[in-house]
Amino acid sequence: MPSATVNKPRPSELLSRLTSAEPEVKVRALREVKNQIIGNRTKKLSFLKLGAVPAVAGILADSIDDVTENNNCNNTNNFLVQSAAALGSFACGFDAGVQAVLDAGAFPNLLRLLANPNEKVVDAVARALRMIYQSKLAPKYDFLQQKNMEFLISLLNSEKETVSGLGASIITRSCETNLEQKALFDAGILRKLNSLLEGGSLSQRDASLESLATVFRNNPEVISKFAGPDIGRPLSSIIDLAKDRYPRTRLLACMCLIVIRNASPHFLQDIGIKTKLIHILLELLDDPGQVGDEAPFAFSSLIAQKEDLQKLALEANAIDKFHHHIKKGSLHPRRYEGILLALADMCSKLESCRTKFLSLQVCFFSGTNYLAQPNQVKPWSHSRLWPPMVFTQQQSLSLLQVLNLVADALTDYNAGVRAAACICLKSVTRSIKNLSAGYFMNETIVIPLVQLFLDPSTSVQVAALGATSNIVVDFTTHKSIFVQCGGMKQLVQLAKSMESSVRSNALWALKNFVFQADNRLKEGVFSELTASLLSSLIRDPEPSVQEQALALVRNLVDGCINLIEFVFAEDGLILGAIGRQLQCASKAEIGIQGMYALCNVASGNEFHREAVMQLLFTQMGDKNQSFVVKFLQSNDSQLRTATVWTIVNLTCPSSPGAPCRLEKLRNAGIVSQIKNMVNDPCVDVKLRVRTVLEQSMAFGDN
Repeated sequence: MPSATVNKPRPSELLSRLTSAEPEVKVRALREVKNQIIGNRTKKLSFLKLGAVPAVAGILADSIDDVTENNNCNNTNNFLVQSAAALGSFACGFDAGVQAVLDAGAFPNLLRLLANPNEKVVDAVARALRMIYQSKLAPKYDFLQQKNMEFLISLLNSEKETVSGLGASIITRSCETNLEQKALFDAGILRKLNSLLEGGSLSQRDASLESLATVFRNNPEVISKFAGPDIGRPLSSIIDLAKDRYPRTRLLACMCLIVIRNASPHFLQDIGIKTKLIHILLELLDDPGQVGDEAPFAFSSLIAQKEDLQKLALEANAIDKFHHHIKKGSLHPRRYEGILLALADMCSKLESCRTKFLSLQVCFFSGTNYLAQPNQVKPWSHSRLWPPMVFTQQQSLSLLQVLNLVADALTDYNAGVRAAACICLKSVTRSIKNLSAGYFMNETIVIPLVQLFLDPSTSVQVAALGATSNIVVDFTTHKSIFVQCGGMKQLVQLAKSMESSVRSNALWALKNFVFQADNRLKEGVFSELTASLLSSLIRDPEPSVQEQALALVRNLVDGCINLIEFVFAEDGLILGAIGRQLQCASKAEIGIQGMYALCNVASGNEFHREAVMQLLFTQMGDKNQSFVVKFLQSNDSQLRTATVWTIVNLTCPSSPGAPCRLEKLRNAGIVSQIKNMVNDPCVDVKLRVRTVLEQSMAFGDN
């Protein structure tokens, strides 16, 4: 026999009942509001729009006043319990709900009720406050203030599970500085948290693990004290909890251990523990809930920038595991994003991981991977001739499937997933082998990537530009595909963005795009940029933009003499901007790129060399030391190398004006400074110095 259908009251009806004069009606309405919104974001939003949170907060405030008059009133306690529970439900996993609760002024009233004599009231209030402290919007406590520390200690010492758990949650959300971390340790808080780990309930253990990870983060001093003999065997307790029967406890224990190892690498060096952490996190991926969503982020934190752990993860078939989950489809956006970021970290350093990801078994160049450290390559570098890549039909099909997988993620509706897909693509393309094979300069990848240049999310734009910076290096002849897809023009437009991170990354991509490109492509890029725009970018207020603009000029003028004429366009706007920027360079990287740009200009004809000389000495007076001497005395070996290399080109013996230029350099104290550098600790500098001195001797300088 079919069951009867129960019609739930509409939100507007419930809101009117909250103002009822009948206590039972009001309590039932509070309970019904709570039941309807639990786990239902849509319902929460509906109630928020109707103003339900201020109404519930008002009932809570009125009931507190009633407590003062009649401490034994059952109705009052019911109001307190149900209104606190409803407010907690609004706040649970919903930042808009948290903000509404805070705006309604309910937070201080909830804190006051922690001292209520009724256990049910205290329990409901503590649960509501814990829901609030799941959010980054929660009010923070300054633990350097004595009253706040005393309040925290009182919470942690409570025999009520929900109250002590609240104390741990407040630590997780409030502790931000090393001073606060140390203050918590000195106050004995970590000893209390450790006792909850060993003898507390499931909820208390989980809350303690989270708060311990917060106190440990980037603080090796606190970790060393915690791991010392005074507290017992705390690390062993955390390691044991990584094998707990409950998935969330295992995840939190792993995250705590990862924080410890990242801050203090000398702890947890045992390869068995490392391998176990990898296997536990991969197993947790199978959890259908929030634990499975967060596991890949913990995995990324574990292996990021650590080749030894990436090798262990590869041996544990981590890439196959991640790929299997993506192929299943219907992933929660958070999990999808985390898996892509985990794959990005897996492929960030090791060529073996990139090869595994692409499922290709081909020979690859094993030389230096300059894309792994994306500083601009030297202007005198030459292209290599790469052996042709031959693929079987099965390998080509596998590659196509992987590219389609990445392309699907690039077009996902979720901004976090799109950004993660770009970051993953950037890692995979940090490989000379893959770029030389021309894998990625194709419409399957380029079209969705270029479309992301106009993404409404700045983080997605920056991530897309980061991936593009690698892909456009492409050593094959396929760069025209990027131009045909509108990529080059879009990069020029993004170089004008109001966001400095977008400007910087757009210039970075353009810099790599013109690297060792043919003259026609460089002329097309310069035509789109114009000398006025490029000179203004060199003078940009952001140092990162200045650096990339100078690096772009460096690559544009690297090649034939006709390309050097770019810096003389519009009455030498670009050359003048370079000179002014070098005079006041705020960091070494700006000087490096500017000097290499001048180095390339000085590789041209006599007119070009004389223009560089004039620029070097234009603003140099009796009281002003040449920036050239300052650069030669720099602690940065790359800046010294770039500066000496420029002098090499200015004093080339085959150049008719070299003797005159050498005399000017000698009078400015530059040659004597170079003579002092014959034993420079940097080999590159030492070699260039010897070249300058040999050229100087050719003109009779002893």
